[in-house]
Amino acid sequence: MDLKHQCVKLNDGHFIPVLGLGTYAPEEVPKSEAEEATKLAIDAGFRHIDSAYVYQNEEEVGRAIRSKIAGGIVKREDIFFTSKLWATFLRPELVRPALEKSLKKLQLDYVDLYIIHFPVALKALEKCKDAGLVKSIGVSNFNRRQLEMILNKPGLKYKPVCNQVECHPYLNQSKLLDFCKSKDIVLVAYSALGSSRNKKWVDQSSPVLLDDPVLGALAKKHKRTPALIALRYQLQRGVVALAKSYNEKRIKENMQVFEFQLTSEDMRLLDGLNRNVRYITAEFGIGHPNYPFSEEY
Repeated sequence: MDLKHQCVKLNDGHFIPVLGLGTYAPEEVPKSEAEEATKLAIDAGFRHIDSAYVYQNEEEVGRAIRSKIAGGIVKREDIFFTSKLWATFLRPELVRPALEKSLKKLQLDYVDLYIIHFPVALKALEKCKDAGLVKSIGVSNFNRRQLEMILNKPGLKYKPVCNQVECHPYLNQSKLLDFCKSKDIVLVAYSALGSSRNKKWVDQSSPVLLDDPVLGALAKKHKRTPALIALRYQLQRGVVALAKSYNEKRIKENMQVFEFQLTSEDMRLLDGLNRNVRYITAEFGIGHPNYPFSEEY
């Protein structure tokens, strides 16, 4: 397999590319930019595109993918596309219609990975997999207890293939990563470059990851950018990293993650940056019995 398209095997036999494009943007960013960024990313070599119903850009992202298929740049099976079930569709009878709505917007026959944010609606998702509307089922923001709850569910048909969580050198999730590995669940990192200054979700006083002097020093040493150091760190830990950018130069640059390696000493320095800084705290959920971030991991 081409170096650019390095993949990790999921527990259901499918493969997920280790580097993905995150397509979320704040509401004030025109949706057309998601389309442009997706096209640029596919041209640059990205084959894993991460979206969600709630991002409200599935039509644009779908259009970009279809234009690259029509242009002969990629085939549908070359693209690994992720969407997510939003919280308003958790009742079992709403799951398939929500997925079908996403597919209609995307104008695709199936998604490669469908993720749920909460430990419900799993049975309905399993039926979507049986119907061929989705290849793999995953979860997002689950802590260890919630993962165990799902894994121990009587009659579980398909184990989640991944757990998509915030993960970067300031929140390296090493305990959750070890647990996921032990259960053959892939950890997918969102906010792998820290987080953009999104005022809606992120505390503006939180430290800027990419300004960290350790990342800066390693970037100098390897003649790369701090962002590439942060992404390479994840890949060497066996984590799938989502890099969110709408900037052409940075989208192309992020592909260089396959061109160099960090030493074990570099990795040790990066491990030492962990300070449990969480950029996305989903404060609206605090106090809910399934709020995932009140436990150690």
